Amino acid sequence: MPYDVNQPPVRSRRPVRGGALLAVAALAVACLSGCGGPSGPPEAGAGASPSATATDTPTPRPAGTPPSGDAKPADPGAEPGAGTGPLAEKVVVIDPGHNPGNFRHTREINALVDIGTHRKECDTTGTSTNDGHTEAEFTLDVSHRLRTLLEKQGARVQFTQDNDRPFGPCVDERARIGNKASADAVVSVHADGSGVGNRGFHVILPALVKDGSADTTKIVGPSRELGERIAGTFVRATGSKPSNYVGGGTGLDVRGDLGGLNLSTVPKVFIECGNMRDAKDAALLTSSQWRQKAAQGIADGISTYLLG
Repeated sequence: MPYDVNQPPVRSRRPVRGGALLAVAALAVACLSGCGGPSGPPEAGAGASPSATATDTPTPRPAGTPPSGDAKPADPGAEPGAGTGPLAEKVVVIDPGHNPGNFRHTREINALVDIGTHRKECDTTGTSTNDGHTEAEFTLDVSHRLRTLLEKQGARVQFTQDNDRPFGPCVDERARIGNKASADAVVSVHADGSGVGNRGFHVILPALVKDGSADTTKIVGPSRELGERIAGTFVRATGSKPSNYVGGGTGLDVRGDLGGLNLSTVPKVFIECGNMRDAKDAALLTSSQWRQKAAQGIADGISTYLLG
């Protein structure tokens, strides 16, 4: 059994609402024997560095380009093509956290934008491992793998960025891209930058926020279902344990301070796949084999959510 859901966390920064604790723990345990369907903000990174090499690393494709690569321009707002399969006509927006160029544009990404409840920095550089593998490199690699898996099932997949712009987009624009696409699901891919000994993944869910231009009333429920599905299938695919420092051992964390969630009008979650600052987690996060498992876990969660 990959983990004990009853093991107490080392530290919980944000308690999850009580009603979901047992439900998500049960879902994660159930996924160990088989699930239905197909199989705090990060600290600033240390700057760009060479990517971890992998023979099976997917080839990047400009955002908005359909699988055949011959129909539409590289426009992040353009609707991608769809294939055939169980997810045909479903629209999934993948939001690779940060941008490899952010560290060269600190003035721009430090500019404040409206996230509904208050103003916050456009974006951050993201974190990195102690060896210099950046979060932005990690999120793009996992996102490319995730796109391939979803498109094989017929989904229309769109990126918020694919290292095809100097920096960003800002968190408010990331939300608008998903909204404009009328996405059935949006997943923002990240890795955390916490202290040594803090290990495991967690999925961030939108809190109930209704203030200013932010109103998550309609997406809280479906986003929670999406997040619970991903948490359960991520355990199954990777063998990783839920975070021992966030979410009370459930692998779920509810937040109302993230513009990407506050401004979303479609179901959306973030996933922090592990802690880049812990050597044991970093060894996983820089492994091409583990990244493929991570992508599979996220894809399975999205699929089971979309297929009901």
